[in-house]
Amino acid sequence: MNFDHIDIVQSLIDGVLFGSVYALVGLGFTLIFGAMHKLNLAYAASSIAGAYIGLASITIFAVPTVIAFLVGPLAAGLVGLLIYISCFQFMPRNNMLAPLMASIGALFFIDELIIDKTAGSPITFPVLLPDAYFPVGEFGFRGDLLFVTFASFVLMGVIVFMLYRTKMGLATRAASQQPVASLLCGIPTHRTNSTVFVLAGVLGGVAGCLAAAAVGVLSPLLTLPLTVKGLIVAVIGGLGSIRGAIAAGFMIGALENLFLLFRGVNERDIYVFLVLFLFLVVRPNGIFGTSIDRD
Repeated sequence: MNFDHIDIVQSLIDGVLFGSVYALVGLGFTLIFGAMHKLNLAYAASSIAGAYIGLASITIFAVPTVIAFLVGPLAAGLVGLLIYISCFQFMPRNNMLAPLMASIGALFFIDELIIDKTAGSPITFPVLLPDAYFPVGEFGFRGDLLFVTFASFVLMGVIVFMLYRTKMGLATRAASQQPVASLLCGIPTHRTNSTVFVLAGVLGGVAGCLAAAAVGVLSPLLTLPLTVKGLIVAVIGGLGSIRGAIAAGFMIGALENLFLLFRGVNERDIYVFLVLFLFLVVRPNGIFGTSIDRD
């Protein structure tokens, strides 16, 4: 197949715009890892669960679509809190494997619960700005993807402000760097960590709703791809790096769309994993990550 520069640039534009969803998911993984130095593999599942609850509010209670986009993130934040309580709060601090395995169990539990309640069938999700399309010369910008990108940038700005300009952010960074010392200084570690899980859950709920709105369909099959892409973004950006997660999200979105254009949907994810492999070999700490202390 022959592709000209218009096809390539248009694919890059769409990929970067949709990559904002990956950036949000990767940012959620990064927030939790930065706060506790532990991975929550049930994070993307809680995001999709929030999107389903938002969709249920439309179908059952006939609320406006805008309200559903508020209900979904709030529900995802609540699910994130439940995951923290059940999988992290009561685990020994020095045991890294127990919360990881518990979060994997929560991932499968949430995924199977969604499959059971929906019979595993995709459900139509309201599309944002379905008829909005803005041509610029030979290229075009989808209105829904522009909205997704705008909403993502707003949320990223809010997260950065909260982390570096509020007492909650100061407490989070202190508990992350010196958990014992921060506890002795009167910082409630469990309350701080639970707040981070709620905040990351809300962020993931927005990402889940935006991804479903951009695709037009909500399906249990979205759980695994969002989990994998979120982890790839977090690792490539550098675990614990906010700016790295944002940059890697847009980069993976652009590359994924290019691979889709040149190699098709069947081989797209293969090349995304190859990109991850190259980063692990050449720059294992990620784009903006710091050196890993193996002690």
